[in-house]
Amino acid sequence: MESLSNKKKQLEVKPLNFWERAYLPAILRGLSITIKHFFRKPVTISYPDEKREFSENFRGMHSLKRDEQGRERCTACGLCALSCPAEAITMIAAERQKGEEHLYREEKYAAVYEINMLRCIFCGLCEEACPKEAIYLDGDIVPADYLRKDFIYGKDKLVEAPLNQ
Repeated sequence: MESLSNKKKQLEVKPLNFWERAYLPAILRGLSITIKHFFRKPVTISYPDEKREFSENFRGMHSLKRDEQGRERCTACGLCALSCPAEAITMIAAERQKGEEHLYREEKYAAVYEINMLRCIFCGLCEEACPKEAIYLDGDIVPADYLRKDFIYGKDKLVEAPLNQ
């Protein structure tokens, strides 16, 4: 196919000299770059032995917080589950019984609270939606595991320890 402008570009082909034909300077230049990289500080870290420092806005594993008296802050309003784009949060609400005032701060609480960590995208919308400031993404990295059922975290893994312990 011919070009529209009918202009042809003349290419000038220079003959290669002996060193260019042998590719020796190019090979030595490549080896020098490789040798320079041997003496640089490695970029990777040895993970189990060394822990990387995270930025202050890092979103780690979820945690359900307690108030100053050690009661759970979550009132099972469901706003975190509604705001979750991955639909990773499920909860079942229950009414507080007599004698449980020291465990839950409101009349309604989350009897079952589960987060599927395989579905979670760590966007932080659940943290922003919670009116009681009960859920935070302030934990460590979610640890690796072999079974899918072990990635569904219940209240046993999410609720922080009481203050009086």
